[in-house]
Amino acid sequence: MIRKLAILIGLFFAFAVLLAFGSGVATVIGQGYLRDPSAAAEFHKQPRALALSSDGPFGRFDRRQLQRGFAVYDQVCKSCHALQQVAFRNLADLGYSDAEIKAIAKSYQIPHYDANTGEVTTTPGLPTDHFPPVLYSGTGHPPDLSLITKAREGGAPYVHSLLTGFTTQPAELLRKFPDSKTPDGLYYNPYFANLNIAMPPPLTANGQVTYSDGTPATIDQMATDVSAFLVWTAEPTLEKRRQVGWPVLIFLLFGTGLAYMAYKNVWADKKPKKKG
Repeated sequence: MIRKLAILIGLFFAFAVLLAFGSGVATVIGQGYLRDPSAAAEFHKQPRALALSSDGPFGRFDRRQLQRGFAVYDQVCKSCHALQQVAFRNLADLGYSDAEIKAIAKSYQIPHYDANTGEVTTTPGLPTDHFPPVLYSGTGHPPDLSLITKAREGGAPYVHSLLTGFTTQPAELLRKFPDSKTPDGLYYNPYFANLNIAMPPPLTANGQVTYSDGTPATIDQMATDVSAFLVWTAEPTLEKRRQVGWPVLIFLLFGTGLAYMAYKNVWADKKPKKKG
């Protein structure tokens, strides 16, 4: 009986594997991977490597870099992209003083909706407020950047590559795919999924942002700093989680060792001895 049951279970798992394989083949065929390649499939690039101090299991945020990244957001990105999951008071984690946070919050206008009249009024921000939404009237729908390094595959390297990846459309692409010319109002960027993006190049010149610590604001430096800042907005508790996680992991490993030794000690003489 047990043998028959084992055979049935084996057949069931074999059928499940074959079904999964068939589903994968159907997906590949359905998405066109076996057809002629598209411009996006052939010319899309993977994000370039980006090393940040927060990388790795023991990584920590560089507060000076985070402040520079916030400066890039504040001076370049905020006109199009919101940061609604972040409160002004959270900037204390970046090393800003209470007075600096109050000044930053005051520079933003916070909308307030009156349900009785339907009117929207604005007031200067307070440290307890969140970054306000952005009313964008241009082409496309700029995403909120609070969780962008978690929402986009590639994370911070993707953000950095996208910001520094704007270029002219390759002549080879137009030769192979003459119908794939970048439309008017869009911009060619090989790190974007379909190669053409509505966002114009946001970082266009060295020195575009003023850094208070004197760091040269090259395009690559600004892109790196704002990418690091957006890692923090997506995971502001990253350092605390790691600080708690490692002691917990060590405790669990130690507890597992104690449990195993207790098991060996308590049950050593309870096991039936093998007959020679």
